[in-house]
Amino acid sequence: MNSELPRRPEWQALRQHFAEIGSLHLRDLFAADPARGERFSAEAAGLYLDYSRQRISTDTLRLLGKLAEACALPRHIAAMFRGDLINTTEHRAALHVALRAPASAQIWVDGRDVVADVHTVLTRMEVFAEAVRNGSWLGYTGQPVRNIVSIGIGGSDLGPVMAYEALRAYSRHDLRLRFVSNVDGTDLAEALRDLDAAETLFIVCSKTFTTLETLSNAQAAREWCVDALGSDAAVARHFVAVSADTGRVAAFGIAPAQMFGLWDWVGGRYSMDSAIGLSTLLAIGPAAFRDMLAGMHAMDVHFRDTPLAHNLPMLMGLLAVWNNNFLDAASVAVLPYEQYLKRFPAYLQQLAMESNGKHVTVDGVRVDYATGPIYWGEPGTNGQHSFHQLIHQGTRIVPCDFIGFGQALNPLPVQHDLLIANMLAQGEALAFGRSADEVRAEGTPDELVAHRCCEGNRPSNTLLAARLTPWSLGTLIALYEHSVFVQGVIWDIDSFDQWGVELGKQLASTTFAELSAATLPALAHDSSTNTLIRRYRQLRDAPGR
Repeated sequence: MNSELPRRPEWQALRQHFAEIGSLHLRDLFAADPARGERFSAEAAGLYLDYSRQRISTDTLRLLGKLAEACALPRHIAAMFRGDLINTTEHRAALHVALRAPASAQIWVDGRDVVADVHTVLTRMEVFAEAVRNGSWLGYTGQPVRNIVSIGIGGSDLGPVMAYEALRAYSRHDLRLRFVSNVDGTDLAEALRDLDAAETLFIVCSKTFTTLETLSNAQAAREWCVDALGSDAAVARHFVAVSADTGRVAAFGIAPAQMFGLWDWVGGRYSMDSAIGLSTLLAIGPAAFRDMLAGMHAMDVHFRDTPLAHNLPMLMGLLAVWNNNFLDAASVAVLPYEQYLKRFPAYLQQLAMESNGKHVTVDGVRVDYATGPIYWGEPGTNGQHSFHQLIHQGTRIVPCDFIGFGQALNPLPVQHDLLIANMLAQGEALAFGRSADEVRAEGTPDELVAHRCCEGNRPSNTLLAARLTPWSLGTLIALYEHSVFVQGVIWDIDSFDQWGVELGKQLASTTFAELSAATLPALAHDSSTNTLIRRYRQLRDAPGR
């Protein structure tokens, strides 16, 4: 059975359209339309999107809009906001929008108003955070908390790490936050090396409280704490949990009053604004955390209610489909010209690639078109002296998202203008390049002309906001969440499951038992895995050199 998407008339119309305009250069498109830079833009919730440097025309947008209608995008959006079970393979809602809905809203799932549940947990988080921040929460020996170590992995780590780094300018600098995710013992050892257990609070983030990496690290942290403070009773004052399993949390030694709940309709990569964001709330305080939620909600409302022509997530999602499926661009570079956003590309890697890295439709039919592209990137200007060479002159088209801000959080005499000048220059250079005639006009020797030419015609978006604040970070996060959702709807895939991740977990459990057994058991893997298991055990058990 073939997937339906490539046989839709709207998809075929886009293919025909690409055959007609695919050879057009951005130089020609701008020359033919002097107002293109103003016309191909949109603005919402404090974000300004310039998408004029995408290789599109007005007809492209019209045809992408028809494709969105044919794929019932408005119906899918409404279903998500209603709390329908749009995660079809796990029979769950995907209701991250409820995590930032105002208390006055109501969204019902299985007979419960989930918004009320969200605000109950949020209020408990705020009370706890204020107690830690004002020094009234004391550790086992009566010392206030000065160090916070968040233990998680995947969505329980990438979002909080990104948000903490992004909002460090708003954080309490007398609270040291560290994050542990890798099951490599070095991660935990280095996080704890210079900490005093009497002043350290651990946040264990695991929805099921069974995640192997997280629980292994949490158990090691527990042993470190108990050894240092001399009693198992110390756990009650130095550990809190973010989980949905009260029993497992209690068995670990954490009282239910110190557990902050999650729900099965919250996916890990969409959970940083839930209790998973407790570390963020501790760092920046309740008021700033609510500002971030308000920014996310503002983008939610914009996405839900705004027509395509002015809808930022729809535009970015549909342009991503255009680049992926018609320009054959297999990756997207996210380039924040803001040092505080240094972890934003890594956060988007999971958001986009775990969501849309799928090979079958929601009905289980093998797709015969490309789905999720690879997301990657680094902050500017660092990337310019690293991988931008490939973007400018390489053989692959890499669409870019540039992200910049009008005001610096740490203003120095010339740095911010220089930073943004570089961002704008990169977008201009990617779009227009440098022709052979232009290179020759600069006096370049003939033998170097070909080397110095840049073809241009490389697509990009530019996002601008006034300042990086909790609000604007929230709008950026929600913008990309919804853009990823739009792409998944067009590709007819479930953007909210992750069965490939689950396979790796299952295999790792089996292999761990074989690696840790006192004697090597009978192995039933392939010959490569069997050989590597034997070799690893030999290396591990060999006398130290």
